[in-house]
Amino acid sequence: MKSVIQLLRPQQWVKNFFVFLPVFFDGKLTHLDLVLMAICVFFAYSFASSGIYCLNDIYDVESDRRHPKKRLRPIASGKISKLQGYGIMAACFVVSFLVLAVSFHGEPTRMLQLMGVIALYVVMNIAYCLKLKKVSIIDVFIISLGFVLRIVAGGCATGIVLSHWIVLMTFLLALFLAFAKRRDDVAMFEKDGVEIRDTVSQYNLAFINQALGIVASITMVCYIMYTVSPEIIARFHSKYVYVTSIFVLAGIIRYLQLTIVDVKSGSPTKVLLKDRFIQACVLGWGLTFACILYL
Repeated sequence: MKSVIQLLRPQQWVKNFFVFLPVFFDGKLTHLDLVLMAICVFFAYSFASSGIYCLNDIYDVESDRRHPKKRLRPIASGKISKLQGYGIMAACFVVSFLVLAVSFHGEPTRMLQLMGVIALYVVMNIAYCLKLKKVSIIDVFIISLGFVLRIVAGGCATGIVLSHWIVLMTFLLALFLAFAKRRDDVAMFEKDGVEIRDTVSQYNLAFINQALGIVASITMVCYIMYTVSPEIIARFHSKYVYVTSIFVLAGIIRYLQLTIVDVKSGSPTKVLLKDRFIQACVLGWGLTFACILYL
């Protein structure tokens, strides 16, 4: 059972909290019915993503065995066979769609929309695992689109129309984290000669560093434009949303430090769960934004 849980990577489910962003930014966290809908989608998306992790580990088994940490994964270490991995993957997909069917059975249109979004996520990531992860640039864009689909699912579940701002910022932030993750692989390749991914040799540190700088800058500018836009000031009835930019800037700079100086960007989830500075930035941003929205 421990190996199965390890294969499902529940610690990675933190990424699926993106489904709550539409509710948060629309100022409706106090609407219990919408929050419950988002929770249902969170679990549906989590099981779907766990199914993709199973497929990823099956197809990456040989490269994982060359990685100092990934070689301990259940399939790479032999604790779970490939056949069992396929079975667990199928079960995850079934549970994901069952959660949607049970949760939204009274709203067939919304249920079908959500199933369509998650099905698109699954198909896109199957293509990623089988082929697209071997194509540089495309690989990080696929990861970023996965996060956009998370907020689309959150919007569909709650009936909240997404603004262009939330879509842009989600995509840019995910792209930044994806490039940072690739940098960790490239740094290992240039140091030890171990090619963890097929695209590693198509990148180098100079390119990754420039890409990180460009995406980080665009992300920050986009966020500041969002906070000072007349549309947002009118929606939140506050001209002080820009104050939250302090925490976003500090968080991005800290992540760049962890990526370039400490070379610890291999797992964004671990960074979020372990780095106190990043946690303080997220907490400060969330509390400040919550005060502006709900007080």
